[in-house]
Amino acid sequence: MLFENSIVGPIHSRRLGSSLGVNLLPLKHKYCSYDCIYCECGWNKESEAQEKVFATPQELRELLQRRLEQLKKDNAQVDSFTFAGNGEPTLYPQFPEMVDMVIEMRDRYYPDAVTTLLTNATQLKHKAIFDAVQRLDNPVLKLDAGTERMRQLINKNNDMGCTWDELLSNLIAFGKKGIIQTLLFDGRSDGVTVSNIIPEEFNPYLEHLKKIRPRYVMLYALDRATPEKDLRKLNVEELERYAQMIRREGIEVKVYG
Repeated sequence: MLFENSIVGPIHSRRLGSSLGVNLLPLKHKYCSYDCIYCECGWNKESEAQEKVFATPQELRELLQRRLEQLKKDNAQVDSFTFAGNGEPTLYPQFPEMVDMVIEMRDRYYPDAVTTLLTNATQLKHKAIFDAVQRLDNPVLKLDAGTERMRQLINKNNDMGCTWDELLSNLIAFGKKGIIQTLLFDGRSDGVTVSNIIPEEFNPYLEHLKKIRPRYVMLYALDRATPEKDLRKLNVEELERYAQMIRREGIEVKVYG
């Protein structure tokens, strides 16, 4: 499922409440430094031939302002201004500028709402991106694996991404300001077993969390159709079992089944 608009919703989110989406990326196709086997936006190859056309900062400002003025007239609720959309939001060329713009709009129209970013964290290797993400209320940073091998099987990091060591060091540097999001599942892809719940994956993942010490961890299960079809959704009881292992290390966990 791809977003065909730059401003989406607000829609109900199981994690964020009434979420107004800000999609900085090209419309109708995906642009990402990962190619996750569970991504609701589909495979990167489906968008490779598409021209990458970004809305300008001014166009995005005008679209967001018009939408917010209408929402205020309708007495609509907005709990979160959420950077999400058709891939990795931090790949937008003027991402730091957009962070400042969205914070400004939030303060003007919905000062009680939070600002949220759903990111794979690969662009934290750039100081300007790292600093911009630090300015947001809820930086939600992806970590789906305990080892580089499993990250590659699940997330398929590409040339726009970062190394495994860079990812871990930046998550550790982000520390308690960050929220770690992890989708737990198992299955097969291209004839290979793919699972981040087996001990040889979950145990090193837990060790990484102990070094990162995030604000909290979001554990969630598959919720929408995935491009790789042979994946198994965990139930709430299974998620809770892994959540308890994390909580025993003194790290808060929220579970979304």
